Amino acid sequence: MGRGRTYRRAVVTTATTILVAITSALSTPAGATAMVLADGREADGAAMTAPQTRVPYGAAPTDSRGAEARGGAMVDGRGARGSTTSDGRGARGGATVGGREARGGITVGGREARGGATADGREARGGATADGREARGGTPHGRGPDGVATAGRGARGGTPAGGREARGGTAADGRGARGGITAGGREARGATAHGRGSGGGAVERSPSRRYPVSVELASLTPAVVRQGGELRISGRVTNTSGRRVGAARIGVRIGASGAIDTRGGLATVARRRPLTRADGPEVADRTARLAPLPTGAERGFRLTVPVPDLELDGAGAYALTVHVVGADGAGAGTVLGLTRTHLSAYPDATRLEPLRTTVLWPVLDTPRMEALTLRTQDSVLPVFRDDQLTAAFGPGGRLRRLVEMGRGQPVTWVLDPDLIVQARAMAAGYRVARTPGDTDPQRATEGKGGEAAAGWLAALRAAVRGREVIALPYADPDLASLARGGGAPLAGLLRRASRTGRRVVDRALGVHARAGVGWPAGGELDDGIARYAKGLGLDTVLASGAGVASAGELVSEGATDDGAVSLEGGTTALRYDAAIASQLFASHPAAGASGAPARLRLRQRLLAETLTAARELPYARRELVMVPPRRMPLAVGRVLLTVVADGRKAGWLEPAGFAAALRKPTAGRLRGFDGYPLARHASELPPSRLAAVVRDRLRMRALAKVLSDARATAASVRAALARSVATAWRADPAGAASYQRGVSRYLTASIASVRLVPKSTVVVTGGSATIPVTVDNGLQQDLTGVELRVLSSRPERLTARDRAMPVQASRAVSRTVRMRVEAYANGPVRLTAQLYTTADGRPWGAPMTFTADVRSVPSGAVIFVLGGTALIVLAVAFRLRRTRRQ
Repeated sequence: MGRGRTYRRAVVTTATTILVAITSALSTPAGATAMVLADGREADGAAMTAPQTRVPYGAAPTDSRGAEARGGAMVDGRGARGSTTSDGRGARGGATVGGREARGGITVGGREARGGATADGREARGGATADGREARGGTPHGRGPDGVATAGRGARGGTPAGGREARGGTAADGRGARGGITAGGREARGATAHGRGSGGGAVERSPSRRYPVSVELASLTPAVVRQGGELRISGRVTNTSGRRVGAARIGVRIGASGAIDTRGGLATVARRRPLTRADGPEVADRTARLAPLPTGAERGFRLTVPVPDLELDGAGAYALTVHVVGADGAGAGTVLGLTRTHLSAYPDATRLEPLRTTVLWPVLDTPRMEALTLRTQDSVLPVFRDDQLTAAFGPGGRLRRLVEMGRGQPVTWVLDPDLIVQARAMAAGYRVARTPGDTDPQRATEGKGGEAAAGWLAALRAAVRGREVIALPYADPDLASLARGGGAPLAGLLRRASRTGRRVVDRALGVHARAGVGWPAGGELDDGIARYAKGLGLDTVLASGAGVASAGELVSEGATDDGAVSLEGGTTALRYDAAIASQLFASHPAAGASGAPARLRLRQRLLAETLTAARELPYARRELVMVPPRRMPLAVGRVLLTVVADGRKAGWLEPAGFAAALRKPTAGRLRGFDGYPLARHASELPPSRLAAVVRDRLRMRALAKVLSDARATAASVRAALARSVATAWRADPAGAASYQRGVSRYLTASIASVRLVPKSTVVVTGGSATIPVTVDNGLQQDLTGVELRVLSSRPERLTARDRAMPVQASRAVSRTVRMRVEAYANGPVRLTAQLYTTADGRPWGAPMTFTADVRSVPSGAVIFVLGGTALIVLAVAFRLRRTRRQ
């Protein structure tokens, strides 16, 4: 009976609070930047019922009884931080009505509600419950809240009353409110609104505005906090507005919901824009003063916060907000700017099962070597499109620094054999084309990077000694483009090139590299790609966990992707973590001080991702594979190594090798036709280009038949054809088209270099004579394997005595072949000369037609010819007459 009366009283109290909030919202002036008080005053972080004075942002007002409230006002409450309490005790960041220890939300007779409102609810975090149980981040009447909600739908971080999709604030019959309270309003973000799109405060029908001050963090030490010590933060603020910004203060906040429990929650924090209740209350007495900022001015800052003052709940990743608020005058308490990052905590007593972490270390680049070569008396010099590898291989270059950074680190090296081939070619001597795709090797200049390439090879040889090395298929072919665009005719070429490439890696580096590993672009895998990879002899495929599922997954889809999966057909898909890969692929931080904020964000995000992954199943033995971009920026590599070292030191990461990650694969399947996103099709090599590569391969085979030393040329062209379908071209479609055209032009020019020199008329005197036909060999090696044939249009007048004449010509010279003919009558005769390959009798090049002018044929020969002609006519007539008689 008493319990029912208490429940009814709680319901009445809650309804009264909501009505007061609605009334205050209707009277809220436009342009407010903070949370709205129940009486219309600009308080950030809480709704207030009866304060009589204006409270600056984050200040500590007193309630009607003089009790200290922090970040908000109290009604007969004690110790409330950032919230309204009605006879509540210890409420932090949220409103309590007779509740205890509510953080960030409203409780009505609730217990331990954090960040949300409960009506007799238990352990609600970040959301409101009306007789709800264990609601985290939302209302049992709603979905997915991060803050306070009552009887709302989809509320996040706010309390809607009959509202929909309110995020970060309270909505009363509001829709789409994010980060604030709406009273009959729609799409209000960050505060109470009657209008749409308010950002960070109560704004009537005004869009979300940018903060006037940008905040960037340059350092955060330590990267992982333990039990004690201090958190040291430094950064800079910049006035990006067109007006002067007055004096302000800089403070920090820890997310009201405590440790973030899911990987998706980390992304939610990163996407959040305006300041909301979900950011939690400001850490008291740990702020820094900021002098007034003229327009465009920039100023550095430093903050030191004792770790105990952060009041962290335990191991996990927390949302850390650094904000700037006005300190003086009318703008006191107004949010001027903020930035967010993630803070990982791992107390000494924490005992999570470490994730066995495999880190791939790709050393790859865009192809540079052409099919074109320059032959000298002593050697064959390759020709490069440009000389950019000289800088990359040299001291301070990207490829040299990658090798130096990876040496001694617990990583698995991923190498492209073609890069090793190019480095060895440069070290032995090479040429650089005047323009990419040039077909004249004589115009190429001497390359300058031989010493740099030799030094890089030596450094790489030392770095990979005793380490796991993966040799990708030669030139790292684009498996997805080949599988979808008709690359089946190239499978044999790629298999052969890959076998050669692995031998090159083993011999050049003194290792026994693992072969048979494919890496589709973006880690996307479907049935077609898996079959094509198998056809190339690739038993293992690196795949994003988003597209491959294992039977009996321990963690639901969208969480950490772990372990190897055995697919039908004998292919093993080694899943790598898609969320970490997306962060690594999207990050391009600059070197030096300018890139410090981006590097810091990436480091803190990766630490949070790996720690949250470890917390998903704290006592399970699991795998984690981290895959950076193929052409990994140096800053990304440095951050990746730092994250692995910090996680290993703290205890939630344990480095593992590639072979260990492949042990005991579980049975699995591809997730279906959506495994390969349609959006990725745009970067594929077009089928027309693949068809051109197939044609070039056939022409290369024909060229090899006429060369005296076809081995070197064929190897050069085959390597270039493999480079034409490299995955690296996805980032450079114009370069891909240019490279393929260069290979085609080289083959066209080579084939055209063996030709018949045109002539118009030759004079034949006498019955027996020779006709000179000149064959021009523009190739850089001797010409063999061709023969010359001459056909007459009037064989009764002129015919060739030699059916075919073999042609041999030294490199870069012309050879005249003399064909013997028999003439039977004077006058002109059309002759056609054609080259044929001796291997298969196929025509080579274009035929050449000319006229033979027969003169001074002896009369006896003429009579003989006329007599022969007359006999033929008589024989035909006799046969016709006999046929008629029968």
